[in-house]
Amino acid sequence: MLKGMFVGAGALLGSSMWPNFAQASTPKASHGALKRVIFFLQNQGFDPVTCIPLGMKNSGSLAGAKLPEPIQALEPYKERLHIINGLHGLHTSPSHSAFFGALGGYRGSDGVPPSGPTIDYELSKFLPETLLPHLCIGMDSMENMTAKPTVANLSASGAGQPIFMHSNPNHLYQMLFGGISEGDIRKQHQARSNMFDRIEKLAAAKGGALPSGDKQRYGQYVQGFQDINGLRERLSGVSEHLRRFAPKVDERYTRPEFETDWHDVLLDLGIAALKSGTTSVLTIGSGRGEIFGAWKGLGVTEQGHNLGHMKQPDNPIWVKIRQYNMRMLVKLMQELESVPEGSGTMMDNTLIVYTSNNADAQHTSGKTWPVMLLGSGNGAFKTGRFTQLDGSRPINALYTSILRSAGVDCDRFNMSEKMAKKFDSGTGPLKEILV
Repeated sequence: MLKGMFVGAGALLGSSMWPNFAQASTPKASHGALKRVIFFLQNQGFDPVTCIPLGMKNSGSLAGAKLPEPIQALEPYKERLHIINGLHGLHTSPSHSAFFGALGGYRGSDGVPPSGPTIDYELSKFLPETLLPHLCIGMDSMENMTAKPTVANLSASGAGQPIFMHSNPNHLYQMLFGGISEGDIRKQHQARSNMFDRIEKLAAAKGGALPSGDKQRYGQYVQGFQDINGLRERLSGVSEHLRRFAPKVDERYTRPEFETDWHDVLLDLGIAALKSGTTSVLTIGSGRGEIFGAWKGLGVTEQGHNLGHMKQPDNPIWVKIRQYNMRMLVKLMQELESVPEGSGTMMDNTLIVYTSNNADAQHTSGKTWPVMLLGSGNGAFKTGRFTQLDGSRPINALYTSILRSAGVDCDRFNMSEKMAKKFDSGTGPLKEILV
């Protein structure tokens, strides 16, 4: 039965049923000053008009500029902001979404499996070691999050190995804080833990008789249970530490009025994982890398595919959605700013990357791919600026820049020399954004 479950999931997704937790125990390469990275991707595209200050056409300081209405919540944080326009993702074939290509910098599109690791996972190998190197959360309509509490559309650990996003906050809370919880959550955590232990032992004992071709795939399935059980044990070992950061469970978890209630508590759980040191890389997929998504809690009745057919500039619906995103970014910064780290705060050592999984619009060639950076990554990135590039460098160059700030010596991320001749006018990081 278990073999059949894995084969079915593997045929559909090309990967284990569980996120790859095993990486947490492997040695890390030497790292630089950057300690954590947050990727926030809003679906349906990110029109540059909604983030570039009016009248700014050339690179320059944001000090005297007024931010557009959709991102106005960042006005008090302009000195930490870097708006970048002019990167491209032509090679990702985005159309409705670039899916894994958005963070992978390679061909994505609907139904195309990942052809390599995405930048968020790659960074998790080089940043300071944590119990759970990489956490992905996905925000969607209540119907989708309930029916599919985990999906894999944005992140990957390698070719054909997608990483799942968590969309049900109750399940995620159990995974992160079940060992220190009480009441029904504690009972569910213990029941699930006992089940996983039994399945791991049963699967390990029974898999030996399989044909060699199936044995390898079956072994990956067994490894998935070993990984998740190992994570649970490691989290239990630091239970007193985790108790300081566990969010309070309220009715938003069990009886949400709108999908945004779950969006809010998923963000809280992501923040708790960062502040507790459980993870160093957080990926947030608003719309889960697809064309779906809903924001009824903001008074937005339209949802899903139709939102992508609306022009974003001066659109009151998209202003509400983007402003909601900005409030989340502000909360992330404020929460990290509240925690001392070294001679500063956690935010001083963090980089937040805000963009879309679909360049500038739902139906797009990927010719222009706006990005906003928040934070200096401990002085590695220029801040308080708008940078206009000429459109000849791909998003891969941005990812190369982030890897460099983490101490990784690389000139290209996921781009061969042959591809670079066609899609990249330069090599190495973006000198315009690094100090």
